[in-house]
Amino acid sequence: MKKITQNKNLYMLVFIMLMSAACKKDFLNVTPPNQLSADVVWSDPVLAEAYMYDAYKGLVNGGFSEQMLASVSDEALFNHSGRGIDVVNTGNVSPSTTGWIDDSWNWDRMYLYIRTCNTAIDRIVSGNNSLSDQAKKDQLLGEAYFLRAYYYQQLLRFYGGVPIITNVYNITDDLLIKRNTYEECVNFIVKDCDGAAKLLAGKSVDKGRATALAALALKSRVLIYAASDLHDRAKLTAKLSGISDQALPLLCYMSGSQADRYRLAQVASKAVMDADSRGGYKLNLSSPASPAQGTTNHVSVAMGGASKATNVDPAGASELIFAKYFLSPNYAVTPNLYNGPNGYHNWGGNTPIGQLVDDYEMVDGTPFSWANAVAKANPYQNRDPRLYATILFDGANWKPRDKVSGNVDPANQIQTGTYDLVIDGKTSTFSGLDTKNSSIENWNGSYTGYYYRKFTDPDANVVDQNMPQTIPWPFFRYTEAVLNYVEASIELGETSTAVSWLNKIRFRAGMPAVTAVDQATLRNIYRHERRVEMAFEEQRYHDVRRWLIASETLGRKVSIVTITGKFKAGKSLSFPYAYNPTIYDYTYTPSEYNVLENRAWNNSLYFRPITRDEINKNKQLIQNPGY
Repeated sequence: MKKITQNKNLYMLVFIMLMSAACKKDFLNVTPPNQLSADVVWSDPVLAEAYMYDAYKGLVNGGFSEQMLASVSDEALFNHSGRGIDVVNTGNVSPSTTGWIDDSWNWDRMYLYIRTCNTAIDRIVSGNNSLSDQAKKDQLLGEAYFLRAYYYQQLLRFYGGVPIITNVYNITDDLLIKRNTYEECVNFIVKDCDGAAKLLAGKSVDKGRATALAALALKSRVLIYAASDLHDRAKLTAKLSGISDQALPLLCYMSGSQADRYRLAQVASKAVMDADSRGGYKLNLSSPASPAQGTTNHVSVAMGGASKATNVDPAGASELIFAKYFLSPNYAVTPNLYNGPNGYHNWGGNTPIGQLVDDYEMVDGTPFSWANAVAKANPYQNRDPRLYATILFDGANWKPRDKVSGNVDPANQIQTGTYDLVIDGKTSTFSGLDTKNSSIENWNGSYTGYYYRKFTDPDANVVDQNMPQTIPWPFFRYTEAVLNYVEASIELGETSTAVSWLNKIRFRAGMPAVTAVDQATLRNIYRHERRVEMAFEEQRYHDVRRWLIASETLGRKVSIVTITGKFKAGKSLSFPYAYNPTIYDYTYTPSEYNVLENRAWNNSLYFRPITRDEINKNKQLIQNPGY
């Protein structure tokens, strides 16, 4: 099956078509040779479809940027300075100093691709095109509605209400447009999703292109966000004071019932679950998988069917509803290089922090605690199996190091501590190969004691340092819809329904059933479950804001762990080092770290500021509160 990707062959095809069009009689007398007018594009069915390919560029690489959204949440610490992430995490954002903004939600870029979608919609709806196949017209129109809805959703969840633009504006038009209310934006996106779902129903499309199911999944997300506390007037104003009467409708509902909004979210989420005949990946278990199988299940989901590793089930791809796919070697991404251990010559960019690692329960379902002496002595044993699919920690087995770093680690294990080692006949202190004092590479070592594993192909033949991966980015997967359904059910007091579906997710992961039935307890359990299940999937940053708990989560100082290994009495080991608890007494010391960035939450960051440039260009825009 073909994939909609950043594929060199596709662009070569479009180039040939452009040049072919340029050779038509009198063409150069009408349009510059490096451009095509809209009339030319929409007079050719092949060019019209290529135009829709272009509309997908606003998706960029999904969440596989070098700087990840995880690092402005309590999931990760960005390891490199000077990129603007520290500006966000220290609460020093302003309209003139916005800190890091990713292309996947940049205001200018989103409106650029919204305009692309508006052009397609205008041409198809007006009939001003050469498309004769009604099914193809419906498909392209459905894709345009879906992509427009997605790009508006990106703006909405960072900024609140934004100007809704459906016309194809020209440079001479009046572009001074007011922001629409939050409710108007939600209703607009939902309408586009409904339109896309209807038009795309039953359509067989290339992998990576919009489908009816993707439109339903987007609707589910938008409505669960809309029902959340952040957009409830009473709860928002209790948390964030000083919101002007003008700004308030841009951020929340001014009337209506939060319960009614949760009901809409519940119905929308169930519609996704009912429409996907695959039922997600292994969500039909009646009891927990084994711990080892639980880890494999979670790796299989993250790989999306793209890994050739023998222990990864390609059926994990059934979890994906809408994803960005990549073709190697020309247009693939390298999250493995961005985030992998420095002792493998990777960059250690977005490193997991202690708060995330500590939130993975013990395998029996009890909380992990450093205050528990048994757990502290062996903190990475007998934990939630998803931990091993998500995090690389000291002593974790990993890929053959000799493929990139020489024969210095035959055990092929992560080394983030300092250890006794006999070197030249003397006991010395040896710094692990994946630390800031690594003998291999010392500048990209983790500050936190952890590295990212999720979305990194476990195939030993994939050398992270210099090989692009083909792992897809999951914009929407089935489990997100299930979690949205669980959340809405909890808030509506339908706890038995929520528990039933929550346990399906836990059983796949090899975790025991949840038995709590009271709403408050179950809400906390659910939020914890969503955190570990969806780690690094661009959920957490938005979740803690929409639940209005950012000050208790994103505002915490970063937690790290320091590891030392001392010889047991009468034991010793010569180079090369390997993790061995029969030789070493290991000590794990958690602590706060605030050197690279001293995190502090600022309530203004519940909504990002509109940049000073945008405000200066359009005096009709009302700035978000606190800026």
